[in-house]
Amino acid sequence: MKVRMQKTTMIVGLVLSLSIITAATMFTFDDVNAETTMTVYKSATCGCCEKWITHMEENGFKVKGIDVQNMDVVKQKYGISRQIASCHTAIVDGYVVEGHVPASDVKKLLAEKKDVIGLSVPGMPMGSPGMEMGDRVDRYDVVSFDKEGNLEIWKRY
Repeated sequence: MKVRMQKTTMIVGLVLSLSIITAATMFTFDDVNAETTMTVYKSATCGCCEKWITHMEENGFKVKGIDVQNMDVVKQKYGISRQIASCHTAIVDGYVVEGHVPASDVKKLLAEKKDVIGLSVPGMPMGSPGMEMGDRVDRYDVVSFDKEGNLEIWKRY
């Protein structure tokens, strides 16, 4: 009787373990933000901001765009220094996303829940999401930044 109960317990444990492993392998960064709303502060006249918003929407984000007269006020509010500034500033799940950050990097940040203020692509590099210009693709970095002003390369393109 005792051996039979041990076998049953072992089988139940194995089935649960396989279920957990299967569920974990089905999870991807693409699943992270199916219902996540991002607020993007931008200039009404900036076409690249609209293209970046489209990039984010095509990658599963719900985006609310807000036209702002003075972006410097927004950047000050969210701790964006001139060193990492770009044209638009987005807020998603408490993180700041500055400039033309690829959706995959934002999804990774949200999945990993890093202890940073957010991510930035400083400037407006050609070839980054929203800045496509034919075949031209400039090299650029996505950097993370924290409240102490520390920058770290998140990913290089």
